[in-house]
Amino acid sequence: MRPGLPSAVLASALAFAWQGAAATGIGNAQITVVAFISARCPISNAYGDRLQAIYSDYENSGVRFLFLNPNVNESGAEIAANAHRHGFTFPVAQDRNSEMASKLGAEFTPEIYVLDKDGAVRYHGGIDDAQNPARVKTQSLRAALDAVLAGNPVTAPVTKAFGCTVKRPRHDQ
Repeated sequence: MRPGLPSAVLASALAFAWQGAAATGIGNAQITVVAFISARCPISNAYGDRLQAIYSDYENSGVRFLFLNPNVNESGAEIAANAHRHGFTFPVAQDRNSEMASKLGAEFTPEIYVLDKDGAVRYHGGIDDAQNPARVKTQSLRAALDAVLAGNPVTAPVTKAFGCTVKRPRHDQ
């Protein structure tokens, strides 16, 4: 999904969130962050502290967060245990049958989508540019959030997401 294009996905994401009560900051959000994460992926898990910090820094700034685990091979109990182990103060919902991941085109965990209040995808990609926090040069997600909150275009609306592949249901032919 290319940034800038209006998307009916926001309505879908919000309906999904309301069903599972998994979105935070529902109020008058200017931005919706849809973050696909995994309980088993070591790369996704390496971002736990950074995701928690981003959530803490932006949760009261007009940003709604929807953290989803799209992997069909990870149970709800496993997802909850992983969230507890990381000390997440936000809920992580199970994206059953990878429905939202498929609608948005997510391929990896972690992978991020930032949608504006009109449902246009303003950013798609990674959280930053390095799994190792000491090597991070560009904090892509923070830059995107800051730009959208300020009413500015996102300088780099697409970055490379990297991590483990989304484990979707198998459809036998």
